[in-house]
Amino acid sequence: MASALKIRKNDLVKVVSGKDRGKQGKVFRVFPKENTALVEGINLSAKHERPTQNNPKGGVIHKESPIHVSNIMLLDPASQKPTRVGYSFLSDGTKKRMSKKSQELLG
Repeated sequence: MASALKIRKNDLVKVVSGKDRGKQGKVFRVFPKENTALVEGINLSAKHERPTQNNPKGGVIHKESPIHVSNIMLLDPASQKPTRVGYSFLSDGTKKRMSKKSQELLG
């Protein structure tokens, strides 16, 4: 079942479990139905490509695979440490994401 994710495109995240634990990167695609995200340089998999006109040499290319959102945490903009994400209502009634660690609003 799809749910609202607290991780969004262009967020800076840190991997908290899995083979890439400790690495950080920028989210460039989110899949809410699968609860996964693509993060630059994280969870790379090798794909063997046969030679084509565009790529006459062929060979092995490495590309990012989706990583489950439970394995990544948003980095707090103030301290650059992993933080949980909450929500805050502003005085004009809009709902904004908020860092639980520093209580700072997120873009």
